[in-house]
Amino acid sequence: MSKNELVRLIEKKRSELIEVATTNGLTSSVAIRYSQELDHLINTYQQQYTQPSKTY
Repeated sequence: MSKNELVRLIEKKRSELIEVATTNGLTSSVAIRYSQELDHLINTYQQQYTQPSKTY
């Protein structure tokens, strides 16, 4: 998956999460599932496209 595709998926899922949370509440099962899916997409992005920071 390309970086642009992943960013598009993240933006779409974030938008869906906001809509579902507004309609059903932030603690609804659908909102929680969407939040977990968004977390997964963001984690994938970070693993593939960000450099690990070096701490000394």
